[in-house]
Amino acid sequence: MTDTKAPSPTDPPITTVEDGGPRVRAVPDGDNMERLVCPDCGFVNYENPKIVVGTVAMWEGRVLLCRRNIMPRKGHWTIPAGYMELNETTEAGARREAMEEANADLADLQVLAIYNIPRISQVQIIYRGNLATPDVAAGPESQEVALFEWNDIPWHDLAFPSVHWALKHFDEVRGFDSHPPFGNPPGDFGDMTR
Repeated sequence: MTDTKAPSPTDPPITTVEDGGPRVRAVPDGDNMERLVCPDCGFVNYENPKIVVGTVAMWEGRVLLCRRNIMPRKGHWTIPAGYMELNETTEAGARREAMEEANADLADLQVLAIYNIPRISQVQIIYRGNLATPDVAAGPESQEVALFEWNDIPWHDLAFPSVHWALKHFDEVRGFDSHPPFGNPPGDFGDMTR
C-alpha cells in the first residue's frame, strides 16, 4: 500500500512537461549566487561540486595503476578513481571504483588526502590501502592495469596532477600507521599546465 496525499494549496507547484524547467539565471530569494531558476514554478537548480574517490593501492611494495581507456587523458596512467554514486560512502565508492577499473579487491583503507580542484568543480577524497590479492585485470574503463615498483612508475605519463600528489603524499607516509590527511600542495589547484 502506498501513502498518497492530496496537494495542499501551500505546496509548491509541480513542474509539468509544458513548463520549461530551470532556464532563467537569477539570484533566488535568500541566496547570494546566481542560479538557474524555473520562472513557472520557482524550482532552483543547485549545481554542486562532484566528489571523486580513489585509492593508492599497494601489493608487496608495488603500486596499482590503470591506463585510462576513456577521455579525458585516455592512454595515461592513473590510480583507480572515479565519481561517487548516490547512496554510497566514500570508502564504498573507492572500493567500487577499484573493482570496476582493475578488478581489484581493497583492504586496510585509510584516508590519504582531500584535494580541491575548483577549475572542474571537484573534491577528491583519496585513500591509501592494500590489495587483498595481486590478481588484478583491466575493466572496461582501463586499457591495462599493472603493479609498478616505485622507481618504475611512469611519472611523465600520469593522467592528472592529483595522481602525482597522491603518489608523492603516499610516499611521505609509507610505513606510518596513521597520519592526518594531506591537502593540495601549497598554491596548486590542479590546473593542467603540461
